[in-house]
Amino acid sequence: MKIFDTEGFPNPARVRIALAEKGATDKVDFIAVDVMGGEHRTDAFKAMNPDATVPCLELADGTHISQCNAITEYIDGHFEGPSLTGTTPKQRAQISMMNLRAENGLLNAVGTYFHHATPGLGPDLETDQCAVWGNRQKETATQTMTYLDEVLADNDYLAGAEFSVADITAFAGLAFADFAKVEIPESLSHLTAWRAKVASRPSIAG
Repeated sequence: MKIFDTEGFPNPARVRIALAEKGATDKVDFIAVDVMGGEHRTDAFKAMNPDATVPCLELADGTHISQCNAITEYIDGHFEGPSLTGTTPKQRAQISMMNLRAENGLLNAVGTYFHHATPGLGPDLETDQCAVWGNRQKETATQTMTYLDEVLADNDYLAGAEFSVADITAFAGLAFADFAKVEIPESLSHLTAWRAKVASRPSIAG
C-alpha cells in the first residue's frame, strides 16, 4: 500500500493521523509529491488521480483511491482497531454529518480563503483567484468554529462520546487556520479545550 502525499499539508495530515490511530503507519509507504513544483498537475500524477490533489492511495492491486474521506474510510475498514467512522448506521451517519460540516465549513473554507484571498502557494499555482469569495469563506470558517464550540459544550468529541474522523478533520482545519492566520475567537473555550485534548493524543503528539 502506498500513499502519495505532501507532508504537512492539511489533507495528508488527516490520513496520517487516521493511520496512526489504527496503529498502521508502518504498514504503508509514503511517496512524496512535489506540489510546489507542480508535480500533482502532471499527466503522470493525474493518471492516478484526475483530481490533481494529494493524498492519493495506491493499493497492492494497482487501484487508486483519492478524496480524503474515501481514503480514511478505506483505512478504517482495512486495519484493526477502534472505528473512526462508526459501527452502527446511526453512528456512521452522525460521524459522516459532522465530518462534512468540519470539512466544508472549516477546512475547505479556510483553504478557499488561503488560495483566493492571500498569495497562497504563489502566482505559479494560484490562478483564477477571487478575493471576494475567499474572504466570504473566511467568515464561514469563523462561523463554523462557533458552531463547533456549541457542539463541544455538550459532547466530548464532535460526533459524541468517541473520537472520530470528524475530530481529525476539524483538528486539521484549525491547523490550516493557524497557517492562514484565521484566528480562533478567544470566547470559544470549548473548542480550545477540545483542541488541546486532541493534540495530546499519541497519533498527533507522537
